[in-house]
Amino acid sequence: MKSFEKLTEREVLALAISLEEEDERVYADFAEGLRENFPASAAVCEGMRKEESEHRRRLIELYQEKFGDHIPLIRRQDVRGFVQRTPVWLVRPLGLDTVRKQASAIEYETRGFYEKAAVRSQDASIRQLFDDLANEERHHEERADALEKEKLTAGVKAEEDEANRRLFVLQIVQPGLAGLMDGSVSTLAPVFAAALATRSSWAAFLVGLAASVGAGISMGFAEALSDDGSLTGRGHPWVRGLVCGAMTALGGIGHTLPFLIHDFRYAMGLAILVVLVELATITWIRHRYMDTPVPSAALQVGLGGALVFVTGILVWELVSQDDVSALGSETLKPELGYRVEIRGQLRS
Repeated sequence: MKSFEKLTEREVLALAISLEEEDERVYADFAEGLRENFPASAAVCEGMRKEESEHRRRLIELYQEKFGDHIPLIRRQDVRGFVQRTPVWLVRPLGLDTVRKQASAIEYETRGFYEKAAVRSQDASIRQLFDDLANEERHHEERADALEKEKLTAGVKAEEDEANRRLFVLQIVQPGLAGLMDGSVSTLAPVFAAALATRSSWAAFLVGLAASVGAGISMGFAEALSDDGSLTGRGHPWVRGLVCGAMTALGGIGHTLPFLIHDFRYAMGLAILVVLVELATITWIRHRYMDTPVPSAALQVGLGGALVFVTGILVWELVSQDDVSALGSETLKPELGYRVEIRGQLRS
């Protein structure tokens, strides 16, 4: 790998050609990736591709005039100092915000390259071309804005923004919401049943942690294997699975963490408060992204949480005190060294 300062003028010109060719192909991939869901923005990227193609043509003409037909292969990865690009143009479906951020980074980096190349160039015609291209790259953002105004009318832009929102809901919000609801609601029964049965914060924490992690893994795999997203437009299956699994575990761990408090009464009170916050958060997400009325969302979420909570209590209520008392005051001694004493009491 060579440093930029050690490149000859011939190599700098060859590198410029390579950079413009790469940028042209990136914009072509952007246009292709946006064409299905955002046709107007795809047209903007196609216009930028043509700009880069024209830059490359001018560079090749000057190179042939100065150094002949053979252009040595020098790429960005062969020269020290270039930032490694993340190949976001290969991601499908392609997001508008991702394209805009990457396009801005491309123009900024290319402009900096031409400015440095012009400063160290000894040939007047090469320096002039580099200066011209640096100025054009500086105005590319204005050109992109002009193309956007030309192609993206108010109505079209609103349609594309709505399509972008729908994709976000399909690919992130829906799997995340499913996971959060499952983790927050389904773990209520085992966590609070264990807490009321043992009167031990540590025992309740371990049950909640195991239930949350297990549910996260299960929900993550279930979501990832449900469909590959090619027909539904729901995005990459493993991304959905990761989002769903993480939110499931988070939903369960949220009301499990309070049981790290040694005092059982304080831990139980704080855990109940966290559950209420979780259910309120789920209600807000359903209202914000799923267009569910707040009263309806609150009723659905609250009813589900209450049913699971009551189920956990009823399970332990159905266990006779005689059965529990038969265990006596047996003390369990797991490897971690903590002690959980079953007293045979279901309620204080």
